[in-house]
Amino acid sequence: MRKISIEIFIQAPIERCFDLSRSVDLHIESASWTGEIAIAGIIKGLMGDSDVVTWRARHFWIRQELSTQITIFDRPKHFRDSQTKGVFKRFDHDHYFEPQNDGTLVKDVFDFECPLGPVGKLADFFVGRHLEKFLKTRNELIKKVAESDDWQSFI
Repeated sequence: MRKISIEIFIQAPIERCFDLSRSVDLHIESASWTGEIAIAGIIKGLMGDSDVVTWRARHFWIRQELSTQITIFDRPKHFRDSQTKGVFKRFDHDHYFEPQNDGTLVKDVFDFECPLGPVGKLADFFVGRHLEKFLKTRNELIKKVAESDDWQSFI
């Protein structure tokens, strides 16, 4: 089991940051380097409480499909998406939002476990590095969009 925690400060209102973080369209744009697309469930727009989306992408040169569901939804402070089907033994991705004087502190906590017992524990390290890059790339785009007028095309 591994946990990744990253934070980013965004000079934008908490509601905008929350909504951009659950935008399927923005997620696809941020993950373009993996060829990620939404293929089932909510494939456009904003994910909401209990919504499911199935993603297809290429990670580690392998084409994969992964389904997630919004299992906690407390707008605009917190939501969680959890794997319902996919390559991980399990994962929960918590998104936290805290208003600050001139913007929002956004915190991601990605708690996951790879399959395959002892081999999976070794894979946790490499997968964790990949996921950290994935999350940072995603959050940098959310920041860029939220701090510009582009946010309106994703909400």
